[in-house]
Amino acid sequence: MSREHSTVTTKGQLVIPARLRKKYSIRKGTKVAFVEDGDRLILQPITSDFIRRIRGSLKGKPSAMDYLLKSRREERDL
Repeated sequence: MSREHSTVTTKGQLVIPARLRKKYSIRKGTKVAFVEDGDRLILQPITSDFIRRIRGSLKGKPSAMDYLLKSRREERDL
């Protein structure tokens, strides 16, 4: 695991080193997720490659669509 360093500005901004931006396809407008893992903070770029890799990882019951439809039916019944 390699290490890169950066400093947070007074506005809470952080510069991601150019080498890492290129490697992970981080460009202007790229959304990122901050994930807490114990005492670590993980920055996860939300790129099309990331979305392609996780596609299908949430398969199983109940599906989000089933849950949404059930919830809407219950709201109508009120």
